[in-house]
Amino acid sequence: MASVRQGGIPSRRGAEPGAPARRGAAEQGKSPDGGARRSLPHRIRKKFRVFSVRSGLDMPFLFLVLVLLVTGLVMMFSSSYAYAYYNYGDSYYFILRQAVYAAIGVTIMLAVSYFDYHHLHKFAIPALMVSFILLGAVLALPASDGVHRWIDLGFINFQPSEITKFAIILSFAHLISLNFKRMDTFRYGVLPYLLILGATCALLVLEPHISATVIVILLGGVMLFIGGVKFRWFGAAAALAVAAVLYLVVFTQEFTYANNRLEAWLDPFNVEIRDLTWQTRQSMMAIGSGGLLGLGLGQSRQKYLYLPEPQNDFIFAIVCEELGFIGALIIILLFVLLVWRGVTISLKAKDKFGMLLGVGLTLQVGIQVVLNIAVVTNTIPNTGISLPFFSSGGTSLIMLLAQMGVVLSISRTSAIDKT
Repeated sequence: MASVRQGGIPSRRGAEPGAPARRGAAEQGKSPDGGARRSLPHRIRKKFRVFSVRSGLDMPFLFLVLVLLVTGLVMMFSSSYAYAYYNYGDSYYFILRQAVYAAIGVTIMLAVSYFDYHHLHKFAIPALMVSFILLGAVLALPASDGVHRWIDLGFINFQPSEITKFAIILSFAHLISLNFKRMDTFRYGVLPYLLILGATCALLVLEPHISATVIVILLGGVMLFIGGVKFRWFGAAAALAVAAVLYLVVFTQEFTYANNRLEAWLDPFNVEIRDLTWQTRQSMMAIGSGGLLGLGLGQSRQKYLYLPEPQNDFIFAIVCEELGFIGALIIILLFVLLVWRGVTISLKAKDKFGMLLGVGLTLQVGIQVVLNIAVVTNTIPNTGISLPFFSSGGTSLIMLLAQMGVVLSISRTSAIDKT
């Protein structure tokens, strides 16, 4: 017999068995048999979990990247327009291309920042294999200015060494994070990385591309040090590296150019080798002409065909000439802040992989800046090392900004104040 509830709604005195349980399970998103039944929005979120906002990206790091990028574009245009007009009949030849690459790079950087960096584990070994293939392929292509460094696809011209740097960082971060507790052993902490670095450096030396070789060795060494490799192995590696360099320079005919560069480095004002020291001498004159406050933006004299290709590796000399010691110091401080912030973000990552990956990508920028300024000031022998965010080069700029996007992705889960 039906009873009447308050409000006049009839109900049955005995409810259908299991109805409350089914209703309660449905309200909690579970199936009647106790299995979890995900709601549609949850399933959608899980499906697109590869891309996530998480806790937000690090704004100070993003701000530093954008400031350096804009400053680099301004200085690249200032240093390149005379050379571009003389050689291409268009003062905007370099800056227009660089601006397009910068826009593409920033777009990729922001897109990568939404990508969950943990999925890069799956690409570590494939990226290393692709790096080896490209380094081998470039050796089979015709040489340019006596070296094998570029692959020209018609619509794009790039150096495989740029991909190699990222591949080394990614593969080392992947392997070290998997074997972090066994990095003090030879089998897991030394041998795999020695084989990877050995093969990579051998291919780079054959190009020859000594500057990229140095950067790769430094990056690998820093990551192994952070990973916990015993210090005695670094001493052995340093001795082996010195022996290899001496052998190549002294006994190998293919590297006689290195002897010439060493001679030019030790005596850049020697008139007997002025053809070899011309770029270094003009660079030092540009730096000296800048003084404390510089000649003013756009007022460089060395860029008017005195300093060869001023928009490339020696752009920092034009920075010193136009902005002076104060301006150059401010730019160096911006790089220092970028490296400091990137390392801080990485050290506070929630896992070893993020920590190693972020530190490696950030220190790559720092290492290149230090080496580039050392070359421009004749502190080390002249070798082709670009200044990040400043030197002309579209693919290298896109690659650099994509890597900064990975650091921003790490920052989304890093335990750091992002404001």
